[in-house]
Amino acid sequence: MSRTILRGRVLSFSRAPLGFDDAESYLYLEDGAVGIEDGVVVSVGDFAEADIAGAVIIDHRPNLILPGFIDLHLHYVQSQMMAAYAGSLLEWLNTYTFIEEQKFSQQGHADAVAVDFYDALIRHGTTSAVAYCSSHPRSVDAFFAEAQRRNMLMVGGKVMMDRNAPEGLCDSAQSGYDDSKALIARWHQRGRALYAISPRFAITSSPAQLEAARALVAEHPDCYVQTHLSENDAEITYSMELYPDSPDYTGIYEDYGLLGPRTLLGHCIHLNHRETGVLAETGAVAVFCPTSNLFLGSGLFDRERLLNNGVRIGIATDIGGGTSVSMLRTLDEGYKVLQLRGQRLNPFASFHMATRGNAEALGLEETIGSIAPGRAADLVVLDARATPMMRMRMANVESLADELFLLQTLGDDRAVAEVYVAGARAKSTLGGL
Repeated sequence: MSRTILRGRVLSFSRAPLGFDDAESYLYLEDGAVGIEDGVVVSVGDFAEADIAGAVIIDHRPNLILPGFIDLHLHYVQSQMMAAYAGSLLEWLNTYTFIEEQKFSQQGHADAVAVDFYDALIRHGTTSAVAYCSSHPRSVDAFFAEAQRRNMLMVGGKVMMDRNAPEGLCDSAQSGYDDSKALIARWHQRGRALYAISPRFAITSSPAQLEAARALVAEHPDCYVQTHLSENDAEITYSMELYPDSPDYTGIYEDYGLLGPRTLLGHCIHLNHRETGVLAETGAVAVFCPTSNLFLGSGLFDRERLLNNGVRIGIATDIGGGTSVSMLRTLDEGYKVLQLRGQRLNPFASFHMATRGNAEALGLEETIGSIAPGRAADLVVLDARATPMMRMRMANVESLADELFLLQTLGDDRAVAEVYVAGARAKSTLGGL
């Protein structure tokens, strides 16, 4: 196979930054060369020292080359209902979400939405994501088939929900188990696909269904688990009415053996001290979803408290409650949420979260999330001069930190100059660009 070298300014993290500019936590090359063969990074270094003989050189200077963004929590089946007006989580679910997701029982609907969804991810620089499908198995098939066509590493699963939702959206404890088991057999570890066992949340799963989810986890320990936790006060109250014997909301999932290092818990805003300790002890991941938390008025994520208590953290767009597919927009809103908490989030920490940090949350840091030999060549090229306003601001930018902060504050899909998935150009080959 031919070898490709991407030339440009290269930034990749090796661990979470310990301070504002912890130079030991990242690699930065002013004129770097990323060598790619067979979809994998084979070399990283200064361009002046690179072996360029016989290689195809693609020059992205003066832009930044980073690992592709990773989104830890979203609902691809809600792509067509983003920006739906509602006052709170439960109103939004009942008024829009459950109606929209029922459309995925229709032949062809899931396939069409999947194409547009993946186009949107690529346009915004996201190369891997963790998604909730609907309760219909065909929605999962469409999700993974489209990921396979694009050779993208994606995690997803059928939502399990057997109560407190429209009949057309509900499964049963048994059918949810059977469908999930069949989908795991069909898709998990097929190509780059990974499966997530997905009880939607405690309100929509009966005790029998959570028992079925527990059985799936025991039978398939290499699958992920994804659900929602402590997003909204009314949600918490209702969950405790449904599970009065559990000590708290986290305790519901704890009681059914659903917490572990492969568990991704969306939101985690209103956690008491015991719950925080349980997450730390089990290694479950608290996923920060700033745009949806603001949009639905759910609350402000307490990143500092969770980190100080040893809880693993990720970040995500959470469309369609979230208001943008862009991880840049998500980082911007995350910064603002934490400002309201009195917690300053520096741009190095932001970009670490969206790349290697989220890869670590998935336990995939040896595969994605950084630019190093042996890692997948899933990359994003960012242009900090993409718009007139960004160009004007860049005239006064004197440091990498300022440039990163500019990108997350003013950037969107226009700042994504190119995307590579397994070494192949992805954004510039989309139709309509």
